[in-house]
Amino acid sequence: MAEIRALVFDKAGPQNTQATLELAGRRSDELGIDEIVVATSTGKTALEAARAMPGKRVIGVTLQAGLFDKYVGPDPDIVGPAEELGVQFVTCPHALMGSLDSAVKDKFGGLPPGEFISYVYYTFCQGMKVAVEVAMMAADAGRLSMDGDIIAIAGTENGADTAIVLTPAYTNEFFDLRVREILAKPR
Repeated sequence: MAEIRALVFDKAGPQNTQATLELAGRRSDELGIDEIVVATSTGKTALEAARAMPGKRVIGVTLQAGLFDKYVGPDPDIVGPAEELGVQFVTCPHALMGSLDSAVKDKFGGLPPGEFISYVYYTFCQGMKVAVEVAMMAADAGRLSMDGDIIAIAGTENGADTAIVLTPAYTNEFFDLRVREILAKPR
């Protein structure tokens, strides 16, 4: 049996980023985890993760283009310094919510399976859904070794307030994914 330290923040939001990254870094060291997947729309959270966890392989997963007010990608002024620290960026369709299933729902109604699963993860917090989703997106993009656990970090709107240890899976093998530990989440 393992006893781990977990953070439960009183409020969601970017003010929790530094504490989330520090805890994720400590736990990754304890578990020998080198792959860190970070949800990032501008690239800022991935850059902060790379600075907080030197020597770790940080994969920054961005929103897909055209989503949410016609998002066009991360900020090049942030991506450059992040890539200099070794961050690899992935941009691809969302694994659970916001892609083809959403287009079908918007056109014809109903609740697609990916969106249903998203709402189940939302019962934990928004970051839980996003952390699982970006882990699958990084796997689908071929950026994960897939031979052990990783840490996935996400947040509510921006920044990071959720961190989990998980065994990743490709989207088409979703039910093989395992959330092993919840390191941080908002209350």
